Amino acid sequence: MAKQLRTKPGAERAPFRPDVILRFEVKDDIIPATAASEQEGGDSEPGMRLLDYLFAMMPDRKRVTVKDYLKHNQVRVNGNTTRQFDQMLRPGDMVEVNATREFQTLDSKRVSIVYEDDDILVVNKGYGLLSVASDSNRKHETAYSILRDYLKRVDPRQKLFIVHRLDQHTSGLMMFAKNAAAKETMQHNWNNMVLERRYVAVVEGRPDPAEGTIDTLLAENSEHVVYSTDDPAAGKRAVTQYRTLRSGQGYSLVELQLSTGRKNQIRVHMHDLGCPIAGDRKYGAESSPMHRVALHARTLRFVHPTTRRDMNFSTAVPTAFAKCVGGYNPKN
Repeated sequence: MAKQLRTKPGAERAPFRPDVILRFEVKDDIIPATAASEQEGGDSEPGMRLLDYLFAMMPDRKRVTVKDYLKHNQVRVNGNTTRQFDQMLRPGDMVEVNATREFQTLDSKRVSIVYEDDDILVVNKGYGLLSVASDSNRKHETAYSILRDYLKRVDPRQKLFIVHRLDQHTSGLMMFAKNAAAKETMQHNWNNMVLERRYVAVVEGRPDPAEGTIDTLLAENSEHVVYSTDDPAAGKRAVTQYRTLRSGQGYSLVELQLSTGRKNQIRVHMHDLGCPIAGDRKYGAESSPMHRVALHARTLRFVHPTTRRDMNFSTAVPTAFAKCVGGYNPKN
């Protein structure tokens, strides 16, 4: 007879129980029908306070229980945890309530979550952080490893899938998938699913012309340097639209939009234009005023792989970028 293993009382591992999460999509008819708060002035957009909405959608819960959900970080609106009881909701907003415990939050200075649901994560990656480990950097911390560990704290069964990458020295918005179906939908239909990708960069000099389109074939040599070529057998087509937002102090703030997504595409195209990205020594920069490659993924807009909703995310122009050109006001 096999010897029975003995364990201390209470040492048995309890089975994992997933959180109970209630989800509500704000409908057009709920705002005028149940809005309990009047907005000052009377001429604001129609909306409804979050707390009033929660009361309306959970009539079976005690009011003090609903208030506690807000107090203890158990409510999310459009993927972001909130405790603001008077946050105004609009039709189409997604409200989630974790009836089990507070939503787990990511505590990292190198990457922050912009949006999260059951299928995707949209994050703001810091510069200098790898998106995912390479063969020569297996032990380095990456955006993938940070987010994977965060998800495991939420649910040990949760997986994370890479959809696309940002260069190590590029900061800004990128997305990950939380299941294989979302990953495959995005990757197999990338050109149709991704509606817009915009970057901002600080480049040396002043682009001439101030705006235009760069359309070349890109190839990569044995030293992993990407370059433009006239050989159609060696290169893949890369198209970048650019527009100068402001020039000053020897630099220019440039907005760039990608029609293709080749490795180092923007960096090579700015080099080809004669205005390398500040700090990008690999592609011809002579200065590094911010001690980094001055490239930031500012806008990411795509079709949600499951709901098919239009997902549109943007960040502000980094403060250091604006200062480098003597200030920038997007309203001017």
